[in-house]
Parts: sequence; structure tokens; C-alpha cells
Amino acid sequence: MSLDNVDVFLRTVRDDLGLDLPDPSGADTALVDLPGWDSLNLLRLVALLEESGHRVPVHRLLEAQSLRDIHTLVKEYRR
Repeated sequence: MSLDNVDVFLRTVRDDLGLDLPDPSGADTALVDLPGWDSLNLLRLVALLEESGHRVPVHRLLEAQSLRDIHTLVKEYRR
């Protein structure tokens, strides 16, 4: 699955993690401000990314402040 498009990435995160994300501007919302975001969802996101062929180093994900930051990493580490 290609997650290069931010809208596809957000839809995938919303659907697979069950998060209530705002419209596309939700990509810029701070992770700590996302309803339902927690460490378990971070682990679930890591698994989702790996299953879709995107091996982003966890230490880089921990530095991310928003879903847009994570999406940027996904594009950076695509195969």
C-alpha cells in the first residue's frame, strides 16, 4: 500500500487505528492533542507502517510532533 499521499495516509491511520481525526488539516495537529492518541496507538502505527512496507526507525517516530511529521518520515524511508 502506498502511503505517499497525505490524504491516503490520514485515512489509513483513521481507519486502522480508529482515531477520530479532523479533516486533512488534522495532519498538523500535535499528536498530544489528537483525541485517543497514546503510546499504544504509536505501537499500532509502527506495526501498520511495517505491514505496508515502510520501515521508519522508531526513534525518528518518537521525535515526530504531528501526523504530518510522521508522514514526512514515511516518504523519507519508503522502499
